[in-house]
Amino acid sequence: MWLNRLERMVSKEKIDKLKNSKVAIIGLGGVGGNALESLVRFNIGNIIIVDSDVIERSNLNRQLLSLRSNIGEKKIDVAKKRILDINPECNIISLDLFIDKSNVEDLFKYDFDYLIDACDTIDTKMLLIKECNKRNIQIISCMGTANKFNPSLLEITDIRKTNYDPIAKIIRKRIKENNIKYKVDVVSSSEKVINSKELGSNSIVPSSAGILCAYYIIKKIINL
Repeated sequence: MWLNRLERMVSKEKIDKLKNSKVAIIGLGGVGGNALESLVRFNIGNIIIVDSDVIERSNLNRQLLSLRSNIGEKKIDVAKKRILDINPECNIISLDLFIDKSNVEDLFKYDFDYLIDACDTIDTKMLLIKECNKRNIQIISCMGTANKFNPSLLEITDIRKTNYDPIAKIIRKRIKENNIKYKVDVVSSSEKVINSKELGSNSIVPSSAGILCAYYIIKKIINL
């Protein structure tokens, strides 16, 4: 019954495809939390969540998972509880990890088909891009959302077409240095940063970026 509204838009066959899909989300902050919520409410049936952080007071202005009542709790624990409260049938694997070269194999042993990179670490982003391409896993990587105000300037694009995004600029450089020829899909904003001296953020841009990441994965699964 809870999927009635979705069923009016998407066929039973496609809803079954969503339920049987397995998606990994790396990072459960402002971007990852909203990507996760969107996937769960789209009936994605198998989700791997990866994060090593706890909820902090500074998260309250922008991160969906954060509440005053759960400050200090592990993000993966808060996320799992929330997912099961939406869809008790969702199969969840939660990994308390900061992904790097030393443990990346621990992630990929779960045999998923899609990955959302919502982490903040450039080395990890590059590692995930390379590993997913090597393993033929579809990845969407979110670039920077700090110091941005206009969600309408976010887009899904190839990394080589990004501009005014400090993180994307570094990734582009590394893509070139590593002679990577394949397409690298990202969510990026073309808005100029508001203040480059200090990192600021809000609830609008990261959440919108997370929804775009989820849309990208859902579109791939059901061939929209």
